Amino acid sequence: MLDWVTGTITTLGYPGIALLMFLENFYPPLPSELIMPLGGFTASNGELNLFLVALTGAVGSVLGTLIWYYAGKLLGEERTLLLTDRYGKWLAVSRKDVERALYWFNRYNKLAVFLGRIIPGVRWIISIPAGISKMPLTTFLIFSATGTFLWTLGLTYAGFLLGQNWEATEDYATPITIAVLVVFVIWYLFRFIRLHRQSRRKSR
Repeated sequence: MLDWVTGTITTLGYPGIALLMFLENFYPPLPSELIMPLGGFTASNGELNLFLVALTGAVGSVLGTLIWYYAGKLLGEERTLLLTDRYGKWLAVSRKDVERALYWFNRYNKLAVFLGRIIPGVRWIISIPAGISKMPLTTFLIFSATGTFLWTLGLTYAGFLLGQNWEATEDYATPITIAVLVVFVIWYLFRFIRLHRQSRRKSR
Protein backbone atom coordinates (compact mmCIF):
# COMPACT_ATOMS: atom_id res chain seq x y z
CA MET A 1 0.00 0.00 0.00
CA LEU A 2 2.84 2.39 0.82
CA ASP A 3 4.27 1.99 -2.69
CA TRP A 4 0.82 2.57 -4.19
CA VAL A 5 0.29 5.78 -2.20
CA THR A 6 3.76 7.06 -3.07
CA GLY A 7 3.31 6.12 -6.72
CA THR A 8 -0.08 7.83 -6.92
CA ILE A 9 1.32 11.07 -5.51
CA THR A 10 4.41 10.96 -7.75
CA THR A 11 2.47 10.08 -10.91
CA LEU A 12 -0.71 12.13 -10.53
CA GLY A 13 0.53 14.98 -8.34
CA TYR A 14 -2.23 17.16 -6.88
CA PRO A 15 -5.15 15.13 -8.34
CA GLY A 16 -3.55 12.01 -6.86
CA ILE A 17 -3.43 13.59 -3.40
CA ALA A 18 -7.07 14.70 -3.69
CA LEU A 19 -8.08 11.20 -4.80
CA LEU A 20 -6.26 9.51 -1.92
CA MET A 21 -7.79 11.89 0.63
CA PHE A 22 -11.22 11.28 -0.89
CA LEU A 23 -10.75 7.52 -0.53
CA GLU A 24 -9.56 7.93 3.07
CA ASN A 25 -13.18 8.59 4.03
CA PHE A 26 -14.18 5.09 2.90
CA TYR A 27 -11.08 2.99 3.54
CA PRO A 28 -9.80 3.46 7.12
CA PRO A 29 -6.41 1.73 6.58
CA LEU A 30 -5.55 4.57 4.17
CA PRO A 31 -4.91 7.35 6.72
CA SER A 32 -4.29 11.03 6.08
CA GLU A 33 -1.42 10.67 8.56
CA LEU A 34 0.34 8.75 5.81
CA ILE A 35 -0.90 10.55 2.68
CA MET A 36 -0.29 14.19 3.57
CA PRO A 37 3.24 13.85 5.02
CA LEU A 38 4.24 11.99 1.86
CA GLY A 39 2.77 14.86 -0.15
CA GLY A 40 4.75 17.33 1.97
CA PHE A 41 7.91 15.28 1.48
CA THR A 42 7.38 15.46 -2.30
CA ALA A 43 6.90 19.24 -2.00
CA SER A 44 10.25 19.54 -0.21
CA ASN A 45 11.93 18.26 -3.37
CA GLY A 46 10.41 21.09 -5.39
CA GLU A 47 8.08 18.80 -7.35
CA LEU A 48 4.93 20.21 -5.73
CA ASN A 49 3.90 23.35 -3.85
CA LEU A 50 3.38 22.88 -0.10
CA PHE A 51 0.28 25.09 0.10
CA LEU A 52 -1.35 23.45 -2.93
CA VAL A 53 -0.63 19.98 -1.53
CA ALA A 54 -2.46 20.90 1.69
CA LEU A 55 -5.28 22.58 -0.25
CA THR A 56 -5.90 19.73 -2.70
CA GLY A 57 -5.74 17.23 0.15
CA ALA A 58 -8.39 19.23 2.00
CA VAL A 59 -10.58 19.46 -1.11
CA GLY A 60 -10.44 15.69 -1.67
CA SER A 61 -11.24 15.00 1.96
CA VAL A 62 -14.17 17.43 2.09
CA LEU A 63 -15.64 15.93 -1.10
CA GLY A 64 -15.56 12.56 0.63
CA THR A 65 -17.28 13.92 3.72
CA LEU A 66 -20.09 15.34 1.56
CA ILE A 67 -21.13 11.81 0.68
CA TRP A 68 -21.49 10.95 4.36
CA TYR A 69 -23.27 14.26 5.00
CA TYR A 70 -25.87 13.49 2.33
CA ALA A 71 -26.12 9.88 3.47
CA GLY A 72 -27.09 11.07 6.95
CA LYS A 73 -29.46 13.66 5.54
CA LEU A 74 -31.27 11.22 3.24
CA LEU A 75 -31.35 8.20 5.55
CA GLY A 76 -32.10 9.84 8.87
CA GLU A 77 -31.01 8.62 12.28
CA GLU A 78 -32.94 5.34 12.52
CA ARG A 79 -31.97 3.94 9.11
CA THR A 80 -28.38 5.13 9.53
CA LEU A 81 -28.08 3.18 12.78
CA LEU A 82 -29.68 0.10 11.23
CA LEU A 83 -27.25 0.19 8.30
CA THR A 84 -24.36 0.71 10.70
CA ASP A 85 -25.38 -2.43 12.57
CA ARG A 86 -25.31 -4.37 9.31
CA TYR A 87 -22.40 -2.90 7.37
CA GLY A 88 -20.46 -0.73 9.80
CA LYS A 89 -17.80 -3.39 10.39
CA TRP A 90 -16.40 -2.76 6.90
CA LEU A 91 -15.64 0.81 7.95
CA ALA A 92 -14.56 -0.21 11.45
CA VAL A 93 -17.45 1.77 12.93
CA SER A 94 -20.16 0.64 15.35
CA ARG A 95 -23.59 1.91 16.34
CA LYS A 96 -22.03 3.34 19.52
CA ASP A 97 -19.58 5.35 17.41
CA VAL A 98 -22.42 6.93 15.44
CA GLU A 99 -24.46 7.56 18.58
CA ARG A 100 -21.44 9.18 20.22
CA ALA A 101 -20.93 11.40 17.17
CA LEU A 102 -24.62 12.38 17.32
CA TYR A 103 -24.27 13.27 20.99
CA TRP A 104 -21.24 15.50 20.43
CA PHE A 105 -22.80 17.14 17.39
CA ASN A 106 -26.06 17.89 19.23
CA ARG A 107 -24.06 19.36 22.09
CA TYR A 108 -21.46 21.41 20.21
CA ASN A 109 -22.89 21.71 16.66
CA LYS A 110 -20.52 23.83 14.52
CA LEU A 111 -17.60 23.37 16.90
CA ALA A 112 -18.10 19.59 16.72
CA VAL A 113 -17.73 19.69 12.92
CA PHE A 114 -14.65 21.91 13.08
CA LEU A 115 -12.83 19.92 15.78
CA GLY A 116 -14.11 16.61 14.46
CA ARG A 117 -12.25 17.18 11.21
CA ILE A 118 -8.99 17.41 13.16
CA ILE A 119 -9.40 14.41 15.47
CA PRO A 120 -8.28 11.04 14.02
CA GLY A 121 -10.97 8.38 14.08
CA VAL A 122 -13.72 11.00 14.15
CA ARG A 123 -12.90 12.90 10.99
CA TRP A 124 -15.35 11.30 8.59
CA ILE A 125 -18.03 10.14 10.98
CA ILE A 126 -18.86 13.64 12.26
CA SER A 127 -20.38 14.38 8.84
CA ILE A 128 -23.18 11.87 9.44
CA PRO A 129 -24.85 13.64 12.39
CA ALA A 130 -24.43 16.94 10.54
CA GLY A 131 -26.49 15.46 7.72
CA ILE A 132 -29.01 13.80 10.03
CA SER A 133 -29.56 17.11 11.80
CA LYS A 134 -29.86 18.85 8.43
CA MET A 135 -27.17 21.40 9.17
CA PRO A 136 -27.15 23.95 6.31
CA LEU A 137 -24.72 22.83 3.63
CA THR A 138 -22.88 26.16 3.53
CA THR A 139 -22.32 26.08 7.29
CA PHE A 140 -21.15 22.48 7.13
CA LEU A 141 -18.71 23.23 4.32
CA ILE A 142 -17.22 26.27 6.06
CA PHE A 143 -16.48 24.52 9.34
CA SER A 144 -15.57 21.20 7.77
CA ALA A 145 -13.23 22.76 5.21
CA THR A 146 -11.55 25.02 7.79
CA GLY A 147 -10.83 22.16 10.18
CA THR A 148 -9.73 19.88 7.36
CA PHE A 149 -7.34 22.42 5.87
CA LEU A 150 -5.66 23.03 9.23
CA TRP A 151 -5.24 19.27 9.59
CA THR A 152 -3.83 18.72 6.10
CA LEU A 153 -1.57 21.77 6.36
CA GLY A 154 -0.06 20.52 9.62
CA LEU A 155 0.59 17.04 8.24
CA THR A 156 1.94 18.42 4.97
CA TYR A 157 4.33 20.74 6.78
CA ALA A 158 5.58 17.85 8.92
CA GLY A 159 6.43 15.91 5.77
CA PHE A 160 7.99 19.02 4.24
CA LEU A 161 10.28 19.47 7.25
CA LEU A 162 11.24 15.83 7.06
CA GLY A 163 12.27 16.28 3.44
CA GLN A 164 14.18 19.46 4.21
CA ASN A 165 16.18 17.59 6.86
CA TRP A 166 16.46 14.31 4.99
CA GLU A 167 20.16 13.78 5.69
CA ALA A 168 19.51 13.92 9.43
CA THR A 169 16.39 11.75 9.35
CA GLU A 170 16.84 9.26 6.53
CA ASP A 171 17.84 6.43 8.92
CA TYR A 172 14.45 6.39 10.62
CA ALA A 173 12.07 8.26 8.28
CA THR A 174 11.04 5.21 6.25
CA PRO A 175 10.58 2.92 9.29
CA ILE A 176 8.34 5.55 10.90
CA THR A 177 6.22 5.81 7.75
CA ILE A 178 5.87 2.04 7.58
CA ALA A 179 5.04 1.90 11.29
CA VAL A 180 2.20 4.41 10.81
CA LEU A 181 0.71 2.28 8.06
CA VAL A 182 1.09 -0.95 10.05
CA VAL A 183 -0.60 0.57 13.12
CA PHE A 184 -3.61 1.69 11.09
CA VAL A 185 -3.94 -1.67 9.32
CA ILE A 186 -3.77 -3.54 12.64
CA TRP A 187 -6.31 -1.16 14.17
CA TYR A 188 -8.65 -1.68 11.22
CA LEU A 189 -8.38 -5.48 11.35
CA PHE A 190 -8.93 -5.48 15.11
CA ARG A 191 -12.06 -3.33 14.78
CA PHE A 192 -13.39 -5.35 11.86
CA ILE A 193 -12.98 -8.70 13.64
CA ARG A 194 -14.46 -7.36 16.86
CA LEU A 195 -17.50 -5.82 15.17
CA HIS A 196 -17.97 -8.93 13.00
CA ARG A 197 -18.11 -11.12 16.10
CA GLN A 198 -20.56 -8.77 17.80
CA SER A 199 -22.75 -8.85 14.70
CA ARG A 200 -22.75 -12.64 14.63
CA ARG A 201 -23.68 -12.84 18.31
CA LYS A 202 -26.62 -10.47 17.77
CA SER A 203 -27.86 -12.44 14.78
CA ARG A 204 -28.02 -15.58 16.91
